[in-house]
Amino acid sequence: MVPRALTIAGSDSGGGAGVQADLKAFAAAGAHGMSAIVALTAQNTTGVSAVHEVPAGFVVAQLDAVYSDLGVDAAKTGMLYSRRVIEAVAAFLAAHPTPLVVDPVLVASSGAKLLEDDAVAALVGLLFPLATVVTPNLPEAHALVGSGTRAEVAERLVALGAAAALVTGGHGDDAVDHLFDGRNHLAIPVERLDVAATHGAGCTHSATLAALLARGLPLADAAREAARVATEAVRNGLPELGAGDGPVDVLNVKGMHANG
Repeated sequence: MVPRALTIAGSDSGGGAGVQADLKAFAAAGAHGMSAIVALTAQNTTGVSAVHEVPAGFVVAQLDAVYSDLGVDAAKTGMLYSRRVIEAVAAFLAAHPTPLVVDPVLVASSGAKLLEDDAVAALVGLLFPLATVVTPNLPEAHALVGSGTRAEVAERLVALGAAAALVTGGHGDDAVDHLFDGRNHLAIPVERLDVAATHGAGCTHSATLAALLARGLPLADAAREAARVATEAVRNGLPELGAGDGPVDVLNVKGMHANG
């Protein structure tokens, strides 16, 4: 059976990030992609101009429709926006245990806030304990647990309840993804590219990771491949689209279906 991957996230009307990026990454990784949309954004390459929250009850209806009929081999969360939505999603996932990638999206690459202030504690307290792995970038990790090296903040993230933490690498002095699974540390060097097409890179990384977990890859192998795919998606990105940072292009990354 084809692996089934679910994204629980916001919609990007510009097609570069959010649910749209996740579904492209799922397809590139050979998984059937499904979605539960928690918010609509009016968004393009220059920023987010408006956010419309989906009622929590309708988010749960989407989740129930997917789980009750198609089934889910792995899921990821992205932008969740509000405490109401987080509480509803966490309650549903607690009752439907699933390999889960939690991408704690706090702000858009343009700087727009994508998580309300009172939702951060709910994200950490309710979703982190359900997560197979959390995947913040370095600024997000510092916002959640304070400053420190990638290894230090990964350990603190696990101490908050996540089974593993993967601090992703395009920020800071060194370009490296750092995985801590509660016992072992793994540094995954990544290439820093001078390409003005990084919109959706984080979503693509976490969605690829979820799809590979759905395919049954061990976490360390999935993390290495997700790092490679996200890098190549930036390398093949589309800087000519839009006036801001262009979208990544995961559909032109070579070798995805052959791995795993």
